Amino acid sequence: MHTIIDRRELTKGDMISITVEAPAIAKKIHPGQFVVLRVNETGERTPLTVAYKDEVHGTITIIFQVLGKTTAMLASLKIGDAIKDLVGPLGCDERFTKVGTVVGIGGGSGIAVLHHIMQGYAEVGNTLIGIIGAREKALLILEDEMEALCERLLVTTDDGSYGMHGLVTDALSRLVEEQVHIDQVVAVGPLIMMRAVCEMTKLYEIPTLVSLNPIMVDGTGMCGGCRVTVGGETKFACVDGPHFDGHKVDFDELMQRNMMYARDERTSLLTSIRAR
Repeated sequence: MHTIIDRRELTKGDMISITVEAPAIAKKIHPGQFVVLRVNETGERTPLTVAYKDEVHGTITIIFQVLGKTTAMLASLKIGDAIKDLVGPLGCDERFTKVGTVVGIGGGSGIAVLHHIMQGYAEVGNTLIGIIGAREKALLILEDEMEALCERLLVTTDDGSYGMHGLVTDALSRLVEEQVHIDQVVAVGPLIMMRAVCEMTKLYEIPTLVSLNPIMVDGTGMCGGCRVTVGGETKFACVDGPHFDGHKVDFDELMQRNMMYARDERTSLLTSIRAR
């Protein structure tokens, strides 16, 4: 059992941050790695990326968006409640190196994952530029944290309610137009966003890393549920990733596979809400 010691709503109730006691995981986890949790005895196994860790206090922080039954159950927990199972760290231990100027691009809950990854790049001396985006200002998260971490931060909103009016790719275009030298791009967010970023960076021949979170069951490579095609080869995001060369990922296939259970997930969520 892992006790929740802090809980915060970062947006209009659908973006939640929880901090839980997990000293063994906090000691070993690295930026970009993830955990698999079960809310209760009958709950499904759900992979979520860790946003922060605190080795001194033995805690990890998870930021997630309420999309289905499990995340809704997780969001309903309060400080003092406990999560039944928490397994990790999972995924490859990313080896951060000094490459120069790294542009981190995040959207939605992916901003939390991006922030942790960018910390890894900062620790080895890279220059950081951040781009974060959301549909509207109220849905932005971790702006202050990203601004403190990055030498420069560009913020976009689809509706123009804050920052640049447009998409994260528009902000990336601005950097290119300003002739900013970019050695590496890291993109984390909705698949459609990451695909658009990769299409642009491929034109400019900028190496691009993406963090994938496909459908996953066991998190150990046994079930094959998280398989993705990368460079024409089948990879498992749980053990081969979650970070991949974005220019080699078959995003069309991945987006199609991720929609396989969307209707069932919505039905399950609605059923659980009606049962309350």
